[in-house]
Order: sequence, then structure tokens, then C-alpha cells
Amino acid sequence: MLVIRPLQETDLEDLYAMAKKAGKGLTTLPADRDLLHKKILQARETFSQTCEPEAGLYLFALEDTEAGKAVGISGIQARVGLDEVFYNYRLSLTVNASQELGVHVRTPTLHLSNDMTDTSEICSLLLASEYHGGGNGLLLSRCRFMYLDEFSQYFSDKVFAEMRGVSDEQGQSPLWDALGSKFFDMEFARADRLSALGNKSFIAELMPKYPIYLSLLPDSARAVISQVHDNTIPALRMLQAEGFNFNGMVDIFDGGPVVEAFVHTIRTVRDSINRYAVEPAMSVNLDVPAGQRVMVSNRSFNNFRVTTIPVTCVNAETVSLPAEVMTALQVEPGDPVRLAPLKDSARPVQSAN
Repeated sequence: MLVIRPLQETDLEDLYAMAKKAGKGLTTLPADRDLLHKKILQARETFSQTCEPEAGLYLFALEDTEAGKAVGISGIQARVGLDEVFYNYRLSLTVNASQELGVHVRTPTLHLSNDMTDTSEICSLLLASEYHGGGNGLLLSRCRFMYLDEFSQYFSDKVFAEMRGVSDEQGQSPLWDALGSKFFDMEFARADRLSALGNKSFIAELMPKYPIYLSLLPDSARAVISQVHDNTIPALRMLQAEGFNFNGMVDIFDGGPVVEAFVHTIRTVRDSINRYAVEPAMSVNLDVPAGQRVMVSNRSFNNFRVTTIPVTCVNAETVSLPAEVMTALQVEPGDPVRLAPLKDSARPVQSAN
């Protein structure tokens, strides 16, 4: 069984192995044991509420209970820019015109921006390659929206995601080579790592504050602005299906797009329902295709758990959960649970919410 749960210290080696296979350019999950361990500890403090929930890092693991290992990770940063300044470039137009000369020139321009400050970010999505398909990526991504809505008091009304931008197999970014490297005098990988560590003050100290005219950049750099890495295309499509859209902001290092949505408009949130767990009257076959399954979660802040069940288990006021599912979710008969479609084709009944 595959179950979403809070990330634990025992997941470190599994997480490191996944990060190592992911290659360079995945900013929030570099193949660095010390940094990954630091993130795990931060997540533990968040779920145990030893830090303010609004300042927390919520990291979830996808566990294969039969194999006894973590095979995926996804996360939520409750609010960005509270301690360190959060930077993006805003893509806009600069217009220059002269009636006398009959000239009207519109130039795409990048402006350094802090507009996403105090907004919630979904981040750190990574799934082991052997678990791709079967709705596993959907479960890993969409479980976060159930959590966002369940504990909305700790998050902003709007949520965004920075998508991984274009880089080559060596981790080199065309935008960084054309722009960032001219001001930072360091390799892209090092700047990316410093940013992931939270050392963002160097950005303010070294990045130019004036607008960047794209016409002055080489074609290779202009071509990748607001484009995603090939490995990130499936994640982008999932977010677009949820209602996320490009907001005109891009990453300052690799030019990857920022997509955003209001939490209440996200499809998983709109289609989620509440039910009470009951024991099934007869045996339940859990092995059904992804298109016939729904997500089911407990409603725990510090031990949030999600798995999938057949949509046929959902009743008007209750949901029939086999013993192994109740154990996985750590719920008992009569406990409230939340349900949401795994795929759009499997919608639980909406009555008696």
C-alpha cells in the first residue's frame, strides 16, 4: 500500500537516493545529506508545532508500506519571505515611443520583485522513477491541497509553485550563463545551493536592481524564460489541471515559470467532501485502476495521512474503509475523514457534505 505521511528522519537515505537520481537543478532537494537532514528536522519541528505553524515547512513522504521505504516527497512552505527576502523576476513590457519619428517599440523586460512574499508555496515534489504512473504522482501532488484546505488558518489564500527551469545534463542554465553569472561570478550550481540553504542575502547584494531588457540577452537565454525542464512537464500539467496558471513571474536563476492559484479554486479543494469512517459490510478489492480510486485522508495536523480507495467505498454519509486502510490512516470507525478525486473520472458523491 502507498501512504502519504509526514517525512521522518528514517527517510534520509531514501530521500538522498531519489535526489541523487534527479540530477542537478532541483533547487529544494539537492543530493546533499546534511541539507536534506536539516529539512527533515525542520519538518519535524513544524508538525510537532515547536515552531510557529505559519513559518513551517510541511514535508510529506510517500511510503511503500510493503517495501518499507519512502518513494516520494512533496511539501508546502507555509509562508515565503518571512525571514529571508524572497526574489523573483516579473516579466513585463517596457514601451518606448516617438510620434515624431513614428517609432513604437515594446521590449520584454525583467524586473526584480518581492511580490510573492507572505504567500504559501508548494515545493519539493519528487517521485522515484520506478513508481511513475498509476496515479502515484497525482497522489503525491494533490495530497498537499487537502492539507492546505484542512488547515487553511496557517496558509495564505493564494498558493504558488516555482517550476524548475531549463538546464542541460551538466546542470548549466542558459539564463544563468547569460545573466546571473555576470554579476555573481560563481557557477549556477553553487548559487542554486546557496539559495536552497536560505543564504539569500547575496542576491540582494549582487543582483542588479535596474530592469533587464531581454533584447540584450542572447537567443539561448530568451528562449528558456518561463519554460520548464523536460522532467518537470508532468508536474506542471498536474498543476494546470488543478487550476494553476502562469502569473508572469520567473525564477531569477534559471527563468522557470511561477504558477499560482487561489486555494478555494483548486480542483481538489472544490471537489473534496467529508465523511465518517465505517467498517465495510463485505470484503473490498483495493486493487482497482487509478481512474476508479479516490484519495482519503485523516484530519490530523501532526500525523496527516492519505491513501487511495475505490470510489465504490464512498456512501452518502460514510465511507467504508477496510481494516488495513484504517490502520494506514490511523483512524477508527466513526472518525471523520476527507475524500477527493485522484483523477477527474472518479468523483465521490457530493451529498451530505
